[in-house]
Amino acid sequence: MTREDAGPRVVLVGPMGAGKSTVGRLLAERWGVGFRDTDDDVERAEGRTISDIFVDDGEERFRTLERAAVAQAVAGHAGVLAVGGGAVMAEETRALLDGQRVVFLRVGLTDAAARVGLGASRPLLLGNVRGTMKALLDERTPVYESVAAVVVDTDGRTPDEVADAVVEALS
Repeated sequence: MTREDAGPRVVLVGPMGAGKSTVGRLLAERWGVGFRDTDDDVERAEGRTISDIFVDDGEERFRTLERAAVAQAVAGHAGVLAVGGGAVMAEETRALLDGQRVVFLRVGLTDAAARVGLGASRPLLLGNVRGTMKALLDERTPVYESVAAVVVDTDGRTPDEVADAVVEALS
């Protein structure tokens, strides 16, 4: 099923450090459409950070909020949509993305770690940052690939170069 006239113009998926928010804003600006990030939606709706949600309510509560944010954004946003790194792990979210123009921004461990830093604001990275990032990349990469119509490598590229590659891949 194709949904050229429904849903976001493009949905960006990938791990933390892939550049979904940065590249998404660049694409939205180029195309003259809105940008939406489901992590921002969750924080705005809850009035607190994702880290606080994890600490106060746990990961499962965050994932519930995340699934709802993705569903609302896919149904009601026509611009560029970035979804949180773990969102695609939910079967419900993968079903929502079926038929959408999904781009996986692939990033390797070295570039992701350099972009994310010590991950103090990333609750899943508490402790061994590189080890946790590697485990998440190993677990999630096949899922990102399975939902994506297009894969764009981000390693060694500037955000503008990645945005150029997305535009080229989608044309």
